[in-house]
Amino acid sequence: MFFSILLGISIWFVLRCLFTGLYTVDQNERAVVTTFGRAPRFGNKTTANDPISAGLNDEEKARYSYPIVIVTNPGLYFKFPWQRVYKVSIATQTADIAFDPDNARANHGGTVLEAVTKDQLNTGLKGKIRYKVDEKNLYAYLFGVRRPSSHVMGYFVSVLRERISNFEAPVPKLGEEGHGVPISSSHISGISINDLRKNLSNLNAHMEKECRVSGARYGINLEAALITEIDPPRDVESALAAINTAHNQVSSEISLSQAGADQKIVQSKKAVEIETLKAQAEVQLIKQLAEQLSLLKASGTEAMHLYLRNYKLQLFTQAKRVIVEADK
Repeated sequence: MFFSILLGISIWFVLRCLFTGLYTVDQNERAVVTTFGRAPRFGNKTTANDPISAGLNDEEKARYSYPIVIVTNPGLYFKFPWQRVYKVSIATQTADIAFDPDNARANHGGTVLEAVTKDQLNTGLKGKIRYKVDEKNLYAYLFGVRRPSSHVMGYFVSVLRERISNFEAPVPKLGEEGHGVPISSSHISGISINDLRKNLSNLNAHMEKECRVSGARYGINLEAALITEIDPPRDVESALAAINTAHNQVSSEISLSQAGADQKIVQSKKAVEIETLKAQAEVQLIKQLAEQLSLLKASGTEAMHLYLRNYKLQLFTQAKRVIVEADK
């Protein structure tokens, strides 16, 4: 009787291991297998000493120090009943910057993210972010943070709102563009939303730089951020449009004036060059005449008298009237 029970338990255990112990890991997946709740590790190695934490300071490295676990690559594997498999997708994913993993209704249904600018304008932001799970820090993604997607989105939104609230457009230096400092609406009126709209590439680059440490913090890499629209409140949009139109007209008039001034400067330079060449030609003729007269004087006074007589005759032929003083 006891032997039969033991045999039945053994058969059940073997069948359970065979049918539930086999598992596969797809090409776009990675897995971590825990034994009695503990993930296998590479000795005492942590992310604090890994290149993934290069962007963290010393205080952050101590706070976000996670063990480096052994990762299961794609293939067919077997596990025991006391082991558990955690699979994660490493495929690149895309989401709206207004997406809230904890509340689908937040941020106008995940479509518009609100942020306050430096001049107290409540703007609406639209855009996309691209992210993927970091294979080097699966411990943080699986065990270090309860909801890593929520942490990463919260981190991204906080960095973005901080940047929006303190953003100032870089002021171009004299001579950097054209012949002087270009006049823009944002420089005149101090409207930060204009600065943001004209510097979207700088804003996106800043967000990508600040979010490079998300992999070391939460196990998710934010690969790219693309903010496409920055809209002001409806009640001030028409006023901003009028201000921008007026400043664009001023900038156009200034550009036309600069173009006219540049054209006059070029014409003046050419006129000075022409007159300089004329003066040099006349000086050259005078020098040659002086050399010829010196040679005539050296040959004798008679030659000089003949030259003066011939020159007077040439002048008489060109003159319409000649007044000669009569001898008394």
